[in-house]
Amino acid sequence: MTRQTMTTVATLVLGCAIFLAGGVSVTRGVARLFAGRAASGESLKPASPAGAVAELKVTIKEWDVPTKGAHPHDPALAPDGSMWFTEQLQNKLGRLDPASGSFKEYVLKIEDSGPHGLVADTNGNIWFTGNGKGYIGKLDPKSGAVTAYQMPDEKAEDPHTAVFDARGILWFTVQVGSMVGRLDPRTGKIDLKAVQGQRPLPYGIAINSKGVPFFCEFGTNKMAKIDPQTMAITEFKLPEGARPRRMAIDAEDRIYFTDYEGGNLGRLDPATGAVKMWPSPSGKGAAPYGITITPDGAVWFSESGMKPNTMVRFDPKTEQFALTTIPSGGGTVRNMVATPDGRVYIACSGVNKVGVVQPSR
Repeated sequence: MTRQTMTTVATLVLGCAIFLAGGVSVTRGVARLFAGRAASGESLKPASPAGAVAELKVTIKEWDVPTKGAHPHDPALAPDGSMWFTEQLQNKLGRLDPASGSFKEYVLKIEDSGPHGLVADTNGNIWFTGNGKGYIGKLDPKSGAVTAYQMPDEKAEDPHTAVFDARGILWFTVQVGSMVGRLDPRTGKIDLKAVQGQRPLPYGIAINSKGVPFFCEFGTNKMAKIDPQTMAITEFKLPEGARPRRMAIDAEDRIYFTDYEGGNLGRLDPATGAVKMWPSPSGKGAAPYGITITPDGAVWFSESGMKPNTMVRFDPKTEQFALTTIPSGGGTVRNMVATPDGRVYIACSGVNKVGVVQPSR
């Protein structure tokens, strides 16, 4: 095992608690809401009591990743409906055709790239974050060629999660480097913006309907947005002790996020600053992680603290949860993505599988 691979493994182990390194003491449990107003000047809305949890009626089909020890980290949806995923510990990208079950893997030429997040562009190219080598790559699936875009600042050592806006600009987070960035594929130009504060640890990122990027500050109890023109950052305070890790944005531009430390599902309305929290079905140790929203408006997430991991569906209209377990155990579902027909693609890193969640009709 090379030194860089050892570093990547160590980063994975530390990732679940990296915010503790700065001396921040966090108590697990349902986060307490502020009684007053948040720093943004907007109120925090108290959570509703949790209701009964129903059985989630789905079919979960899983496939073994061909390369052993791949540690599939993030999944992505390509325009042709295929599932792509990063093989973080084997320096590869993978593609699955869910209809046939066939795989194809692409070896990355830059050793120990530690591919982490990935996203497809409208032409079917696959863009990924070279988390171990400080670059963003573009894979052409037809030729297998990879174009690397190196970070212009060595402090931006670990590009993390990436997403495209409607204009074709790639936005991304840099976790340990505590930055956010944008890459213009037409010119290759990268702009970086430091996120202020003590170890904010930018993590999940998504774009709203107006083209505004929002991201999680996993190291603290904040969400933030980026001005697409100036890259100025505006923060939104969350309840004390919350640690937002992943996020998804609904049709009304409300932000749902997984409070990994507090064991909650949260919702931020950026228009008012109001925040609402719901205890995750499995309780304070649930460690909710990957999250997505299907076209019907349902919020899906996984509880990575449970053995086996769970898949949870939340109905925003009724505020009711439904839950099932992942057959393989999941091994930590770190991210997920919804398809236009309402399925959910998942990567089960610890058990070296990828899967598709199909709601019962």
